[in-house]
Amino acid sequence: MPALPFQTIVFDLDGTIVDTAPDLAAALNHTLEQAGRPRLPLAAVRTMIGHGTRALLRNGLSATGTADDAQVEASYPVLMRYYADHICDHGRPYPQVEAAFDALFAAGLKLALCTNKPEAVTHLLIDALGWQGRFASVVGGDTLAVCKPDPAPLRLAIAQAGGGTGVFVGDSITDVETARAAGVASIVVSFGFADRPARALGADRVIDHFDELLPALAAIA
Repeated sequence: MPALPFQTIVFDLDGTIVDTAPDLAAALNHTLEQAGRPRLPLAAVRTMIGHGTRALLRNGLSATGTADDAQVEASYPVLMRYYADHICDHGRPYPQVEAAFDALFAAGLKLALCTNKPEAVTHLLIDALGWQGRFASVVGGDTLAVCKPDPAPLRLAIAQAGGGTGVFVGDSITDVETARAAGVASIVVSFGFADRPARALGADRVIDHFDELLPALAAIA
C-alpha cells in the first residue's frame, strides 16, 4: 500500500463499523412497552439512530405518541439499563471491517472512535466485540459537553490518538458535517443508518464495502 499522508483514521460506530440496530431496536421497544407504547419495526428504528441514545428515545416516543422532556427523562434509565444488559446480543461488525483495521494498523496509522453513543456503553460494546486495544482514543456522545455535529469531539479523538492529519469514516450527514466543521476529509459507507442515499451526503468518498477503504484513502491522498 502506498504511504498515506494521514496519521489517524477516526470511525463512527453505529451503522459504520457495527450493525447495532437490532440491539438498539430491542432496547427501544422494551422501553416503549414499559411506557405503554406500541413497538416499532426495525426498519423504522434504523432511521432514528445516529444522534445518541437520548435522541433515539425521543424519536421513538414521538413516533408512538407524545415526547415531552419529562417522558424522555423518565424512560431514559429504562432504555440504558436494558441496552447495557443486552449490549451485543445481535450486533455484528460489518464484513471485512476487522481486516481493514489490521491493514491500517500495519500501515502505521492510529485508529480512533468518535460516536454519539454514551462513552460507558461504547466501551461495553468494544469489550463485547473483543476490540480492546484497537483504538488509540474513544470519544462518546457525553465525553464533552457537546456532541457531533459539533467538531470538538472529532478534534479530541484525533488529538488523543496522537494528533496529525485525520480522516473521518461515518455513515450519516451528521458525520459528514462534523468532518467538514473540523476541516477533516470524510468517507461514508453506503450500508449504514443514513436517512438519505450515501452519495447525497457530500463526503469526499463513498465506499460500499470495507475492502474499498484503503483505495478510498489513497484516492483522497
